[in-house]
Amino acid sequence: MTAPRIRLAQPTDVAELTNLEEMARRGIADERGGERLLEVTPARAEQWFVEGYVTLVALIDDVPVGFLSMRTGEISSIEGVFVHPGAREIGSGDALGDAARSIAKERGSRRLEAIALPGDRETKNLYERAAITAKAITVAVDLSDPSS
Repeated sequence: MTAPRIRLAQPTDVAELTNLEEMARRGIADERGGERLLEVTPARAEQWFVEGYVTLVALIDDVPVGFLSMRTGEISSIEGVFVHPGAREIGSGDALGDAARSIAKERGSRRLEAIALPGDRETKNLYERAAITAKAITVAVDLSDPSS
């Protein structure tokens, strides 16, 4: 299989990006912490090209197979990353992470942050390969749940 190519997202990518994001959101809905993450992370439809954000696309043979969306600033934050399951294990996620790191440095960020769900070993591994390691862990209890 061809190695992934990374580029900035373009307006012509919106349909593919939206489909990939919908797959990502469905995939995390049942994960531990996924419901909360979906609450605080709205769909990015309006943010793909907003100033202060960067959206990268992973391509295989010019077909979008993944994305990484990050807010840039003094502290840049990866707010979404997803690679289609059929395009994993060939370096798409690593290439997206490397490109995000480079862009954050170029834009003068002093730190790059990201969120991974507690049971999402694939995402944790991806971030660890990019030297993005845990600095804090958020814990919570749902007080609206009568059993808590």
